[in-house]
Amino acid sequence: MREREWCPPWPVDLALALDPHRRGTGDPTLRPGPGGAFWRTSRTPDGPGTLRVALVGGGGGAGGRVAAAAWGPGAEWMLETLPSLLGAGDDVSGFVPGHDWPEVLRNAVRRYPGLRIGRTSRVFEALVPAVLEQKVVSTEAWRAWRWLLGRYGEPAPGPAPEGMRVFPEPEVWRSIPSWDWHRAGAEAVRARTIANAARHAGKLEAIEGSADADRLLRALPGGRGVDVRRGAPALARRRGRRLGGRLPPAVAGRLVAQR
Repeated sequence: MREREWCPPWPVDLALALDPHRRGTGDPTLRPGPGGAFWRTSRTPDGPGTLRVALVGGGGGAGGRVAAAAWGPGAEWMLETLPSLLGAGDDVSGFVPGHDWPEVLRNAVRRYPGLRIGRTSRVFEALVPAVLEQKVVSTEAWRAWRWLLGRYGEPAPGPAPEGMRVFPEPEVWRSIPSWDWHRAGAEAVRARTIANAARHAGKLEAIEGSADADRLLRALPGGRGVDVRRGAPALARRRGRRLGGRLPPAVAGRLVAQR
């Protein structure tokens, strides 16, 4: 086990920071725990890892701290990237609501001053559930995500809550037979898109900016990445309701682009 404490310069809200990465209440890769802690798994560049993160001493800013522990080959990487996951790279210095902003967005900024958009630094790991969420309601997509992770994911390292799994290797996604995609509830189009993306997982992880990501997604066989890109604003709008209402599509799309 590895441990780390981090003192963020703003009052971190773990639920706000991590909820955008959670695929329903039964997500096997991200779960809340006792005392406001959260458990998260990831397939890092160093291998599978499990992270437990909790707030101590006030929870960020004003002397608060974030306490984290990690297990598995990816433990060191997960602790190193913890600040980015919680939004340390989200520069809010120019994010000042103006009178011309939609009222719902102005209210959201006032209600959640500690909100930061974090990043997982694992592109393919975020892409797969985004593809599953296309053209279906969220509950169906999340059921498919749970089924596939339960069938093909690895058990989480360390003392993670029962049932938590680690995202499979790209080669595993490529080898999933058609009948298991059917059992998961994912039709051939989404299955093919994920399998094609898995063939380019290395390139996806090497992407430096959003423009490069856009070009690569468009170049993917089987739809030119259109399904994934069109889904982003809808996904952000669903999450925007938790910020006090429905966000305008243009604003929602920009929020997703910052991830």
